[in-house]
Amino acid sequence: MDRPGQSGNQLVLDPSRRAREHRPPIPPATRAVVAAILLGLAGPYGFSAPADKPQNDKQQMRGLDEQIQEVKSDVLRIAAELNQLEEKLLYPSGTQVAVFVALAKGDTMRLDAVRLLIDGQPAAQYVYSAKELEALRKGGVQRIYVGNVATGDHQIEVTVEGKRESGADFSRTEHFAFRKDVKPKMVGLTFGGQGSGNPPITLGNW
Repeated sequence: MDRPGQSGNQLVLDPSRRAREHRPPIPPATRAVVAAILLGLAGPYGFSAPADKPQNDKQQMRGLDEQIQEVKSDVLRIAAELNQLEEKLLYPSGTQVAVFVALAKGDTMRLDAVRLLIDGQPAAQYVYSAKELEALRKGGVQRIYVGNVATGDHQIEVTVEGKRESGADFSRTEHFAFRKDVKPKMVGLTFGGQGSGNPPITLGNW
């Protein structure tokens, strides 16, 4: 039989294995120090500080909101320009007529609805909400109709429905004549409740 270290079936030990088997364990305190050093190095080179992320997110969201508002403003501006262009195409200045309505100053009538006929043809019919009535009472003006009529003399029929300050129903119909020239025509109608001291319906050129 051959002995270890001699030729034949020689047993050879792995030096690396021996080194692993005889290496002393790393103390826990040393491991903690190494981990702290690695984390400190990783911060500036590989990771962002957690406290900075919320602030960066807020800045990005604020910038995104500003961009959205700018886009909305551009869309509204373009829509307004397109509406003006469409109106010029549909209602040329030579034939355009617009009708506006308003309440007499200080009048307390509750305006419910208005109906317009021009030359016997239905032109507009509108039912008012509480907010719209409040706006009229504060001096607001509504464009209730815009359309085309030929130059010359025309007739407009106006029917107003509402309630007086006492709560009684109020309805009135008036007929007016107006003349359309080659320029755009603006007709103003002012309403006042019957019994309020104001004329029920008056027409004026605006």
